[in-house]
Amino acid sequence: MSQSVENRYDFVLFFDVQDGNPNGDPDAGNLPRIDAETGKGLVTDVCLKRKVRNYVDIIRGTQDNYFIFVKEKAILNKMIREGYESLGIDLNDPPSDKQDRDKRKKKGEAQGSEIEKGRSYMCKKFYDIRTFGAVLSTGANAGQVRGPIQITFGRSVEPIVALEHAITVCAARMEEKTIEEQIGIQGRKYTVPYGLYRAHGFISPHLAAQVGFDKNDLNLFWDSLINMFDHDHSAARGLMSTRRLIIFEHETALGNKPANELFERVTWKRTTEGPAREFKDYEIQLDGTAIKEVKKIIPVPANS
Repeated sequence: MSQSVENRYDFVLFFDVQDGNPNGDPDAGNLPRIDAETGKGLVTDVCLKRKVRNYVDIIRGTQDNYFIFVKEKAILNKMIREGYESLGIDLNDPPSDKQDRDKRKKKGEAQGSEIEKGRSYMCKKFYDIRTFGAVLSTGANAGQVRGPIQITFGRSVEPIVALEHAITVCAARMEEKTIEEQIGIQGRKYTVPYGLYRAHGFISPHLAAQVGFDKNDLNLFWDSLINMFDHDHSAARGLMSTRRLIIFEHETALGNKPANELFERVTWKRTTEGPAREFKDYEIQLDGTAIKEVKKIIPVPANS
């Protein structure tokens, strides 16, 4: 039986991209996301969570309690309804609990104690719900879940440059048009020559206990952060890799130090001059000493 998560964790994630678009902005023609005032690149928390979900789906997606709720082409309300069906709760009948019997607003929607049963079932079945939380209050209604893990945007450590590339085709698709009309420049793609990004994360043992997020789930999450880019390659994203994962493990559930003080211990420096084009152009440091390993766990004692 797995252990519960009893300690608070804060972590720093460094990842990079080479000749790719780490997170296109649909409001800007799919250009790499960028902070207009600083020129630094951005990768949303949603993008990072998507990669974690995809990794877990590949590694454990067919196992009980490791299904993914938010996935491509999923119908979320259907899965919530099927959860109640698995529990043997008929949302078209009056609630079995006498106190809830007169509260049902409409058929097909859970009420009262039914919501807690549905919420617990969804947390147990779906890894991403008990990890990141979810809004389950639509359709059959299983309430809302606040997940124990929160991740910030990734932000490049230095300004990035977005390059634009024309795409040409040499083969035609349609018979009703001439070949000449269908070949040549047909589109554009955008890439970042190189960018090193930094994101922060927080893990609450109090919320973990509420949703049943345990040590096995936590270890799978660490593995996901390290390996998620190896299972997410595409021509658009170029070469993306996790470079460093620095984990601060507190002695208590409340924590021994503020997260911002711990994050300030992790710094970077340039090892070369000119534009950065690979990870060797940087060095990640903890308290001024280079971190060589990809994953490093730092105990945070009470009197540190």
